[in-house]
Amino acid sequence: MKVLVLNGPNLNMLGIREPEIYGAQTYKDLENLIYEYGHANQIQVEIFQSNHEGALVDRIQQAYHTVDAIIINPAAYTHTSVAILDALKAVSLPAVEVHLSDVSSREAFRQVSYAGMACEKTMMGQGFDGYLQALAYLKEKYGK
Repeated sequence: MKVLVLNGPNLNMLGIREPEIYGAQTYKDLENLIYEYGHANQIQVEIFQSNHEGALVDRIQQAYHTVDAIIINPAAYTHTSVAILDALKAVSLPAVEVHLSDVSSREAFRQVSYAGMACEKTMMGQGFDGYLQALAYLKEKYGK
């Protein structure tokens, strides 16, 4: 099974940006955790992060016929990007949305997730473990 893990803007700043919300672990720590879990569970993982909406849309489109599923943390684009929603719908791959924090208990503007409308499941408020839960869910449901 091959899974594309997409991360949106500012996730590359983990460990620096608002550690009281996002924790002290770095983006490299997150990547290592995901790769280790994938290796241990026979999941080929590709991780891509961008601060640019178009780059995320391009990578989603490139996933068509090249991966089995997508895990996406669109970060700030969660609440603004119809383009990411449309790209996810276009490729019609199983997708899981992940958020490190519990966005449902945060600011009012964070209550709508456009990307989530194209995802079959959302993991939120579990920190880095949300990515592992998403991988486990996809492996159980779609694993080869």
